[in-house]
Amino acid sequence: MSLAETTGTHGSGPPPDRLGAATPILELRGLDKRFPGTHALKQVDLAFLPGEVHAIVGENGAGKSTLIKLLTGVYPRTSGEIFWHGRPVALATPHDAIALGINAVHQEVILCRHLTVAANLFLGDETASLGILQTRRMERAAQAIIDDIGFRIPSGVLLGDLTIGQQQLVATARAATRGTKFLIFDEPTAYLTRQEADQLFALIRRLHRQGVTIVYISHRLEEIFELADRVSILRDGSLVSTARIADTDEPTIIRGMVNRSIEDVYHKEEIPFGPPVLETRGLTGRGFQDISLTVRTGEIVGLYGLIGAGRSEFVQALFGRHPKTGGSMILKGEAVTIRRESDAIARGIALVPESRRDQGLCLNLGVGFNLNLPIFRRLTRGLVISLPAQREHADRQIRDLRIQTASRNALAANLSGGNQQKLVVGKWLSHGADLYIFDEPTAGVDVGTKVEMYRVFAALLKRDAAIILISSYLPEVYELADRLHVFRAGRLVASHSHKDADHETILAEALGT
Repeated sequence: MSLAETTGTHGSGPPPDRLGAATPILELRGLDKRFPGTHALKQVDLAFLPGEVHAIVGENGAGKSTLIKLLTGVYPRTSGEIFWHGRPVALATPHDAIALGINAVHQEVILCRHLTVAANLFLGDETASLGILQTRRMERAAQAIIDDIGFRIPSGVLLGDLTIGQQQLVATARAATRGTKFLIFDEPTAYLTRQEADQLFALIRRLHRQGVTIVYISHRLEEIFELADRVSILRDGSLVSTARIADTDEPTIIRGMVNRSIEDVYHKEEIPFGPPVLETRGLTGRGFQDISLTVRTGEIVGLYGLIGAGRSEFVQALFGRHPKTGGSMILKGEAVTIRRESDAIARGIALVPESRRDQGLCLNLGVGFNLNLPIFRRLTRGLVISLPAQREHADRQIRDLRIQTASRNALAANLSGGNQQKLVVGKWLSHGADLYIFDEPTAGVDVGTKVEMYRVFAALLKRDAAIILISSYLPEVYELADRLHVFRAGRLVASHSHKDADHETILAEALGT
């Protein structure tokens, strides 16, 4: 359902035919940001109008993250001016931005995993009596807030015990209840199920009706057309264009983002299947039970379901992160027991995990170190790592995967989300494997990076590897999987050959309706 269909109008902000007449709530004039060796944002002129949903799109490295950090006071600008209700503002610190009512919900959750949901919601504004925290009182107040917003999350649980998608909703609830007038969403649905995304969209529409200005950054263009009033395109740090949603279309936006036409985003080649690489028979473990499936060389096997359906738990057991409690696992015709991750790696299994920052990278170490991490033994001569070999392997992957980085020594933490994902993939390509497991491989990455990732899939299949692909984004797994298995409540409830069922059928199977 579209935004107009839901609200009757485009909210309490200016309707689309009068957007141009509204006075900006926030305006950028010649906004510029330089880092050593990088011109990240180039003389951007852009106005955000009161009560509008303004989408910003662009490839990874286009300048979106830099823009967010300038608007939230994380980075100082190199030059240019920022106006708030027509008056120049410094936005020199995050406190400056929050004081004006500018908040952001980041793609990677920046909260305290060891605290409860309630403690995170009231972080910095705790309720205390005689110096003692009123935990129960805060939990009741937090639950009332969450229930009112429409998020189905208990306020007393530890944040770290929630799924990544639920943590994202908690971060959204915190930002939305802090007197926010200007709210930035950075890839908010990257880790959300469809149901969780629907809850988020309902909140965005509610804030929209209340006159809050929303900046919505997403690589999922269908969300842009569902929610936004206007869309701005960034490319290589420059503003390409701003248009009303009613006056543009998806091909135009893609051409503006990548400066070329993408005829077929879901690149899929016909590759003959070979013998089975993996067979599971009644495999059971924490969060899943009685899973039987086969993955052959040259084949992409897709796993689809809601978060918590058992997909990630199943592949983590394959990779040795959690032990199986029943059933059997056969690799290349041999019954095996995988007790730890090192067993899986030795057996030719590689896992690109759901959370690249928490599970896939050493963020405080360099790009080259991360790429070479699984193969340092190969690069060792005697007791010493060969520096020339280390540099050669890292530079090859940086070049082949088009990782945008200042150098192999740059910290992984400083890369954009899409380039961090390439880094996770690149380290396993260096190592090599028979079975590659990709858990949400394109979450939060741009169209161009997705195409590059799909071409990597094809290259792996041509080398007689097999792929298990988990994605909460149904069009992706639907288009790419040769065999699609649907999970629900820890069980495999349906299986389909390539595109032999429609989206509605698969969603109904995942939901149990």
